[in-house]
Amino acid sequence: MSRIQPTMAALAANGQRALIPYITAGFPQPDITPSLMHDMVKGGADIIELGVPFSDPMADGPVIQQAGEQALRDGIGLTQVLAMVSAFRQNDDTTPVVLMGYANPIERYDHNQGENAFVRDAKAAGVDGVLVVDYPPEECEDFAAALRAQDMDLIFLLAPTSTDERMAMVGQLATGYVYYVSLKGVTGAGHLDTDAVAAMLPRIRKHIHIPVGVGFGIRDAHTACAVGAQADAVVIGTKIIQIARTSPKDEVGSHVRNFLSEIRIALNALGPR
Repeated sequence: MSRIQPTMAALAANGQRALIPYITAGFPQPDITPSLMHDMVKGGADIIELGVPFSDPMADGPVIQQAGEQALRDGIGLTQVLAMVSAFRQNDDTTPVVLMGYANPIERYDHNQGENAFVRDAKAAGVDGVLVVDYPPEECEDFAAALRAQDMDLIFLLAPTSTDERMAMVGQLATGYVYYVSLKGVTGAGHLDTDAVAAMLPRIRKHIHIPVGVGFGIRDAHTACAVGAQADAVVIGTKIIQIARTSPKDEVGSHVRNFLSEIRIALNALGPR
């Protein structure tokens, strides 16, 4: 069992929602990530999604794309991302960490390091889950099994366009939580329709029997609470990248921590769902 299940179970028992912030590894400076992860935990993060930079991030909007491009220019690849998780684990052995990215870096890593090297090294680094945007459920049963054998979870995306058949397939493989993308399009795009989210979640829960997090379009305490009224977890990415980009170098951590603290306080005030 990864750290994700007990974390989610403890929050549910207390009537709380999980706060899951996303950052791109190696952004806005190559060496900032472990300390920024600690600041996120201090701000109230329950799980951290750590983005693996990739040259063709099809699901990411311009803000996260630019962050990934900068990290790539600074030499951040999957090897460096795993080292960042290891550094974070030196002082935090409890907060779950999920790597979010694309198939190419994982497959290239295994090609260079040996079969199943990614799963082995992710486990050794202290990773709890992996979300691979372009791994459809019908093509990754072996990968899911390899992760489960090492007590890691495979996190899947669902979208407004997901069919009942696709949800059922995800329900058979997914562990940890499922990430519902509340908007059609890429990260940071569009207007969050909380009524549509509220209508979709009961349909998802007919097929998914693990926690459901919702992301895309959440940018402040108000939108976080609107989603948190229905979801088990709230995922925030683009706004955090924007804060990191515009903050002075020595204030990135404190600005992100303060932003998350506001979200955490607002979510705690919601009470049981």
